[in-house]
Amino acid sequence: MPAPGFFERQTTAKRNTTLLVFLFALAVTLIALAVCVIGYLVTRSDTTSLPFHQWLLSTHGLMTAAAVVVLIVGASGIRWLDLAGGGERVARMVNARLLDPSSQDTDERRFRNIVEEMAIASGVPVPQLYVMDNETAINAFVAGYSPNEAVMVVTHGTLTQLTRDELQGVVGHEFSHILNGDMRINVRLIALLAGILAIGQIGFFLLHSSSHRHGFRSSGRNDGRAVLLVIGLGLAGIGYLGVFCGRLIQAAVSRERERLADASSVQFTRNPEGIGGALYKIGLNSGYLEHTSHASDMNHMCFGESTKMAFSRLLGSHPPIDERIEAIQPGLLTRLRSRLRDQPGESGQPKTTAPEGTSGFAGTSGATYMAEPVANLSTRVGTATPAGELYASKLLTRLPANVRELLYTRSGAVQFVYALLTHDLRGDTTESLLKTTPEAIVLKPDPALIQRFTPTLEREGDAIRLPALELAMPALRKLDPDERQSLVRQVAALAQADGRVTLFEFALHSFLQRHLAADSGRVVPVRYRNYQKVLQDLNTLFSLMARAGTQSRTEADELHRQAIESFANRQSADSLTLNEKVSVKDLRESLKRLNQLSPMLKPGILDACAQCVRHDGQVEPREYELIRIVADQLDCPLPPLT
Repeated sequence: MPAPGFFERQTTAKRNTTLLVFLFALAVTLIALAVCVIGYLVTRSDTTSLPFHQWLLSTHGLMTAAAVVVLIVGASGIRWLDLAGGGERVARMVNARLLDPSSQDTDERRFRNIVEEMAIASGVPVPQLYVMDNETAINAFVAGYSPNEAVMVVTHGTLTQLTRDELQGVVGHEFSHILNGDMRINVRLIALLAGILAIGQIGFFLLHSSSHRHGFRSSGRNDGRAVLLVIGLGLAGIGYLGVFCGRLIQAAVSRERERLADASSVQFTRNPEGIGGALYKIGLNSGYLEHTSHASDMNHMCFGESTKMAFSRLLGSHPPIDERIEAIQPGLLTRLRSRLRDQPGESGQPKTTAPEGTSGFAGTSGATYMAEPVANLSTRVGTATPAGELYASKLLTRLPANVRELLYTRSGAVQFVYALLTHDLRGDTTESLLKTTPEAIVLKPDPALIQRFTPTLEREGDAIRLPALELAMPALRKLDPDERQSLVRQVAALAQADGRVTLFEFALHSFLQRHLAADSGRVVPVRYRNYQKVLQDLNTLFSLMARAGTQSRTEADELHRQAIESFANRQSADSLTLNEKVSVKDLRESLKRLNQLSPMLKPGILDACAQCVRHDGQVEPREYELIRIVADQLDCPLPPLT
């Protein structure tokens, strides 16, 4: 099943948010009506002359319905605030352990290596990695409000029972959820389900309370206990209705997304048997989470079903395992069963471990790939190509072990940022730039550490800068909020110290500001559904791109005219001319507004930028870096140029 493009998936994710709100409102209405029925029956002796529909509109009925709505919305709101910490809060909720980057455990190093390969190949920052040590089943999930603060959590069984190809299939599946915007919906759904289930929890509490009440001596007290018991039974019954509604919502929002994530995993890894084998092993042993009380809450987030439930074909958040395997590739299930018969063992296949730092992507070993054309650049957004996968693997292999370890630490990651800014400058200039003394000790420039990055930057050239920065992002995200902002200000000061800001300095500052800002996980609202209101911003962007792709003013004017005519009518296009100068501030403000366009309007912008820089028939790494930063500012993860 071919997966739709990145921008189509983003649009679908936004529609799913609307669907989620509608289903939640419908569930609240049904639960409120059910509680009102109980309230009507309990108080019927006092209102015998009123039929239910009239009682519902009476003071008692309206107050009962309002109380239910307030209770459900309040419970959801409390859980929503509790999950404001994003992916890291969800990981702590299930008692997952943050993976130590310096871990020498073979399985953990293999997992980190696969995730880093996938992150570099798809152009997204490396997520924080967690392990659920007590869970022996095979399962995984990603959580967070945006790719900037995503976490990936796997069970111990996932690390120990899967081969490298199978683990890559699972990682590719989870990366699809990161790229498609599914994580935000998943976290919100946890909060909404908490409210839907609140009524049932109150009912079970009342039942528990009434069953432990003894010593009633008066008839009135016995009657009160009976009323409490009836209310408790009724609310507990409604609780099951809430569970049913919650499971239906999970299934309605999640099933199609799981199919798309399976298909995307195959596109990323080029290996259907990887994810197919992982699913097959879950089918043999189940992926139920046994050591967390949140297994039911997390069901829609996980790679496979995390808890057992009745009517799984109707209420399951995932399609049945056999259907998922056959949808990946017809006949795959039969081949996997045959392999199990040929290789009997604990999990059907012997676990193999590829040498550390080598690629396990199918079809990449020993191959040579030419750079893909940049003309239709938008088709590469949110994907991982064979060339990108090979590049990522070779990059990790070429990075010296000491450099890679430094990128995993806060101080090393900060010094790498300084190295990116200073390695092209003269020694005396670098020394003067680094004399600044920031308030935070971890941000203090360390010339000795900076120098350790210099040989790698000189050997690998410009193309390594952004991928290596993406490797450093988990460590940079560990900085305190004040330290993050201080680092961004420090980078801005260093970039402007020599009186001019280069394109790369702008790119670096923009990238850090975008990913380390306090609101980096904030959802950018869609405010523009056509280009008319952002023509001036397009003019600013295309003026920069036209100048970057040409050597003469005449060619720049022609390129700018061609780019702008694709987005404006003739009269508007004639009024927009090439800007003599594009300031960093103007460009940043324009990109911020362009990011508020509808997702389906962004591909044309990226393709127009690509057309500008490839005007001379070639794309230099620095030109492509600029496009990647533009794409990053538009929330469009772009793979590296390979």
